[in-house]
Amino acid sequence: AALDVTSRHCRHQMELYGRCVATNPESWQRQCHHLRLDVTRCAAEHPIVQRIRRECSEPFSAFEQCLKQNPTSVLSCSPQVKAFLLCADQVKL
Repeated sequence: AALDVTSRHCRHQMELYGRCVATNPESWQRQCHHLRLDVTRCAAEHPIVQRIRRECSEPFSAFEQCLKQNPTSVLSCSPQVKAFLLCADQVKL
């Protein structure tokens, strides 16, 4: 739900961030930080995203930690992404 809301509500910011990550595979955390903040700010405005952030903070934190530990291998964080998405899908609108 959060990703759906974010993709609809913050599509432009997500596209810019995604392009930046794709074109900077080795330095995306540094190069794209300002764009990540733009997506975060945009998404934080929506009530369902606020609920998901509260109710799914643990799996999201695990995903962020994985990204920090594997900055050049984002695909290795797939289990953490799946756990977060499962949690987000269970949040009631």
